[in-house]
Amino acid sequence: MKLGPKKLDLFVARQFGLLFAGAFVICQFVLMMQFLWRYVDELIGKGLSLKVMGQFFWYMGLMLVPQAMPLAILLSSLITFGNLGESSELTAIKAAGVSLMRMFRSLIIICAVTCVCSFVFQNYVGPEANLRLRQLLISMKQKSPELEIPEGIFYDGIPRSNIFVQKKDMDTGKLYGLTIYRMTGSYEDQAIILADSGMLQTTADKKHLLMTLWNGEWFENMQSQEMGNKASVPYRRETFYNKEILIDFDDDFSLTDATMLANDARSKGLPQLIAAIDSLRQRQDSTGRALFAEAERQFNRPNTNAGSYPARGARQGFSNAPKAKKNEALRNADDIDSVYNGLSDDARKAVITNVLGVVNNSKAELDFRGMIAKDYDTLIRTHRMEEIAKFTVALQCLLFFFIGAPLGAIIRKGGLGLPVIISVLVFIIYYILDNSSTRMVKIGELNLWIGCLLATVVLTPLAVYFTYKANNDSAALDFDAYKNVINRFLMIRAHRHLAVKEVIIEDPHYTQDIARLATVSSDIEAYARANKLRHLPNPINVFFTYQTDDEIARISNELESIIDDLHNSPDNRVIAALNRFPIVSVAAHKRPFERLWLNVVTAIIIPAGIFFYIRIVVFRLRLARDLGTIRRTAAALSALIAPQ
Repeated sequence: MKLGPKKLDLFVARQFGLLFAGAFVICQFVLMMQFLWRYVDELIGKGLSLKVMGQFFWYMGLMLVPQAMPLAILLSSLITFGNLGESSELTAIKAAGVSLMRMFRSLIIICAVTCVCSFVFQNYVGPEANLRLRQLLISMKQKSPELEIPEGIFYDGIPRSNIFVQKKDMDTGKLYGLTIYRMTGSYEDQAIILADSGMLQTTADKKHLLMTLWNGEWFENMQSQEMGNKASVPYRRETFYNKEILIDFDDDFSLTDATMLANDARSKGLPQLIAAIDSLRQRQDSTGRALFAEAERQFNRPNTNAGSYPARGARQGFSNAPKAKKNEALRNADDIDSVYNGLSDDARKAVITNVLGVVNNSKAELDFRGMIAKDYDTLIRTHRMEEIAKFTVALQCLLFFFIGAPLGAIIRKGGLGLPVIISVLVFIIYYILDNSSTRMVKIGELNLWIGCLLATVVLTPLAVYFTYKANNDSAALDFDAYKNVINRFLMIRAHRHLAVKEVIIEDPHYTQDIARLATVSSDIEAYARANKLRHLPNPINVFFTYQTDDEIARISNELESIIDDLHNSPDNRVIAALNRFPIVSVAAHKRPFERLWLNVVTAIIIPAGIFFYIRIVVFRLRLARDLGTIRRTAAALSALIAPQ
C-alpha cells in the first residue's frame, strides 16, 4: 500500500494554507497597531532615525508572532470550513462517506507542527526580540527628556537632577510650579531650586539641555567635605527673576546597557528559566535561613528557663525603675505587673516609651525581612509563569483550531463577516481570562497553575463540544432551538403564522376534514372531562410517578394533520381560521421532566419543586383554555368549509 497525502488532504490543506497566510498578516498587523498605540508617546517628536524605527518595528513584529499564530489559525479555519459549507462542498464530502475528523487530519498535523514552531520560536527568538525591544523603548524614553516630564511626580530622567512639575502646557512646553533637586557633587553639595515657571530645551548641538527658569529661589548647601570650618558658610540663597542653567546631556540616540534587562523572565528561554528558578530558590532558602538565624538570635530569650527572664523590651523598659525593684522583676517575670504598678508616673511613661520603641523597631525589621521574602516569591512566580506560558501559548494553536474549524462547519458562512466576529469574540474571551488570571497570579491572589491554565481550561470544553456537535451534524448554533427552550421554560406561548401558498399541488379534502374535526372535538370534550384540568394535580403523581399522556399527543397529531391538509386551501378565510388554532403543549401539564429521577430531585429541592408545580398548574389551565378554543375554532371552520 502506497503511503502519501490524499487528494482530499491536499485540497483542504491548500484552502487552509492560503487563508492562514493572509490571516496571519492581518492578525500581525492588528496586534502591532495595538502595541504601537501603547507606546506612541515614546516615538512622536523624538527625532528618531529610520534605522531606529525599523529596529523597533522589527523586534515588535518578532515578539508578537507567537500571539498572532493562534489567532490566524482560528480565523483561517473558520473561513476555510465556512467556505466549504457555504459552497455545499462540505455536504458533498460528507455524502461521500468522509467524516469531519477525517477532513481535519491534514490540518491537525499542520497545527501540531505550528505548535512546535511556536514553542521553538518562543525559546530562541522571542526572548532576544523582547530584550532588544525593551532596550529600544528605554533608550527612546531617555532621548529628549524634556518631552517626558510628567505632572505631579518627581522625574529623574535628567542626569544629576530630580524635577517636580505641578502643571505642564502641552502646546508651549512651559512648565509651572517647579521644584528641582540638583546633585552637583557629594550629598552635602546638593541644591534645591524653586521656580514659578520654566522651560527645558535641547541645544542646537544636541549635547546639552538649556533650563530657563523665572521667578524663583536657589538654595545650595556650601558645606563641602574639603572645607575645614563648616559653620563659616552654611548655605547660599539666591533670588532670581530669570535664570538659565546648562546641563550636559547627549541627545543623540544611544542604546541603554542591556545587562540590567537580562534578568527579566521575558528575556529568557526555557533552559535559562529553569536555571534561574533553581538559582532563585537556592538564594531564597539561604537568605531565609540567614534571616531566621538572625531573628532567632535577636528575639529569643537569652536562657532556656522559660518564664524566668523577661523579654528584651521589658528589660529595657525598666531602665528608669529603682534598682531593687528592677532586680526583683528580672528575677521573676510574673511580678512585672506588680512592679509596674508600683512605679511613678514618669517611670511608667518611660517604660511604655521604651517598649513601644523596641516593638516598632522589631516590626520594621520583620516588615523588611517579609519584603525580601515577598520579592523572592514574586521573582520565582514570574519565572514560573513565563515557563508555563511558553507551553500554553504554543497549545493555543491546537485549541483555537478545534474551536474555529468545527464552528466553520456548523455556521457554514465564509468570507470576512461572521467568521471575523466570532474570532474576535473568542480571542477577547481568552484574552480577558488569561490577562485577569495572570495579573492575580503576579500579586499572589491566585494559585500559579490555576491562573496560568484558567483560559485554556475554560475554552477546552468549548472546543470539545463544538467538535462533537460538528462531527455529529448537530445544530449547536441553532438559535431557534435555544429560543424555543427558553420560551418553554418561561411559559411563552408560540403562535401559528400560516399564509396562503402560492403554488397548491393538491386540493384539501374538505369533507373528510369536517368529519375529522368533529371527531377531534368530541375527543377533546372526553379528555377534558376525564382529566379535570381545572383542578390542582396530585403532587405525588407529578413528581414521583411516571405518567404518560398518549391521548393528548394523539389528539394534537390529528389536529396538526388536519391543519396541514387545509393549509392547501386558497381561501384567506380558511387560513385565518387555521391561525386561530393554538399550538398544544402535550407534556408540560403532566410532569416537569421526562426522566423520573430528575422529577424526584426537583421535588426534594423544595423551591424548585414549588416553581415547577406552579408551572404545571399554569400549563393545565392553559391546556383547558386551548381545548375550548380548538372546539370553538373547529366548529367555526366546519361551518366555513361546509359549502365547499
